[in-house]
Amino acid sequence: MVQQSEAAHAPGMTEERVMIQQLARDFTRDVVRPLADRLDPEHADFPLELIDQMGELGFFGIVIPEELGGLGLGAYEYCLVTEELAKGWMSVASVPARGNAFFRTISGSDEFKREKIALMAQGKYIGAAAFSEPNTGSDLSNVSCRARREGDEWVITGSKYWCTFADGVDFIRVLCRVDDGTGKGGTVNIHVHKPRGQLPEGVTGSPIPKIGYFGWKTWELFFDGVRVPVDPYAPEPGRGFQDAAFGLQLARAQTAARSLGVAQAALDHAIEYAKERIQFGQPISDFQAIRFKIADMATQVEAVRQLLYHTCDEIDSGRSGKIKTSMIKYLAAEMAEKVTSEAMQILGGAGYTTLHPVERFWRDARLTKIFEGTSEIQLRIVSDAMLGKPVGKKG
Repeated sequence: MVQQSEAAHAPGMTEERVMIQQLARDFTRDVVRPLADRLDPEHADFPLELIDQMGELGFFGIVIPEELGGLGLGAYEYCLVTEELAKGWMSVASVPARGNAFFRTISGSDEFKREKIALMAQGKYIGAAAFSEPNTGSDLSNVSCRARREGDEWVITGSKYWCTFADGVDFIRVLCRVDDGTGKGGTVNIHVHKPRGQLPEGVTGSPIPKIGYFGWKTWELFFDGVRVPVDPYAPEPGRGFQDAAFGLQLARAQTAARSLGVAQAALDHAIEYAKERIQFGQPISDFQAIRFKIADMATQVEAVRQLLYHTCDEIDSGRSGKIKTSMIKYLAAEMAEKVTSEAMQILGGAGYTTLHPVERFWRDARLTKIFEGTSEIQLRIVSDAMLGKPVGKKG
């Protein structure tokens, strides 16, 4: 199949990277894809045992330093694993971020941090983010969920939206506006710890109905005077939004890898189907219209792959800014929607059924244009860098 050889010849592919890629590919083939094919049509959650399996393979600690219990690798390896997992189920490809994207948010004494981050690298201590709200989408600087300081506790009141896996993690990182009576307290991120499989005490919620991204639930949460001990080691309140934005470069590259994996899976399935589907006495892969579609899809996939790997190299070398990661996030998401849609078109009516996985790839690809910053947000970031901030009317 196409994907078996393309990355092995990509710039920067070392023997170690080929090995970790193959590890993720085998796991996806043997575990992830069968789960997706069975559970996604039922809108069912993946079993929590899957987290233990991924933890044993080291997927939660890819970018966590070795001295803290991780693999000590980089964005390149992280995105290689993500791409492979997304070929099976994009939801599962998102799970490793619960460790790799959260380990830097752990605060406490050196001993506490080492203990928790080592557990995180094994998938035994993972988090979820509660940043967005019903009336606050991309503009996180205007969150209204309140945190009031009372002695040695924070008291959290308000609602949060789009908190994926709130029930399945060990803590939720909640972005709040500091309620200090002056209106100038800024924002703060508070870790709310909880038993795995439950919502925190004092928090109620309900799953948000979605058209895709099944395998786990995405929640609307309500905090009603939830009390959380103040962490004396946490950053000073006031810059919670800026702290939440830290790490977006890696997050957007990882989202691009999810887009890439979904698109590659759709392309592979379309190629297989086109070779097998007979119409007018010959396989539809003989028809120029289909051949040109596949050629165009493959070209778009490969273009994104090369820019993604280059961007990962830039991140790992400390050279990448938010512009390039916004570019690759935008390009990959737009490509994924187009390629998965074309794969569905190649399958015709069969593609519009749940008998083939391309409809799943298409539904999940559509989300990549929305989360981790919409396509429009990425274009704003890039255009502001190219042209400067808008200056308004003159004269």
